[in-house]
Amino acid sequence: MATVATSAAERRVLAAVAAGGAVGAAARYGVGLLWPAAPGAFPWGTFWINVSGCALIGVLMVLISEGGRSAHPLVRPFLGVGVLGGFTTFSTYAVDFARLLDAREAGTALAYAGLTVAGALGAVWAAAVITRRAVGDGPGRGARLRGARRRAGREVGRG
Repeated sequence: MATVATSAAERRVLAAVAAGGAVGAAARYGVGLLWPAAPGAFPWGTFWINVSGCALIGVLMVLISEGGRSAHPLVRPFLGVGVLGGFTTFSTYAVDFARLLDAREAGTALAYAGLTVAGALGAVWAAAVITRRAVGDGPGRGARLRGARRRAGREVGRG
């Protein structure tokens, strides 16, 4: 049987993902306990977990990977993959959808399916846009920077 050697760096990343996943999954479980869905009812707890988790990943990715910013190498595995990956839940979303269908609540199931996808995609996009604007990376920033670099290059060339 072949074994796979892992480096110390790979073990640190795995540990960060596992620790973050434990935090995120525990938070999701807690929300489920605080906001349970009645049989046949719209699963608002899972819906808001997924939408808010997507908004947070939008914020995180802007803050750690755009505008020339960088973060410690374990921030993305811990927060993005671990905490937010453990917090958001496609599996519970799918089970909730199936339970609604089993309860003959097809309209609620379809509304839940569509609203979750639209809400999650809208949340990640809106959160990223708002975060870019808040940190000064709003629309047009790239064009302004390229223009400034071109002007600076012309001024240096005239020297």
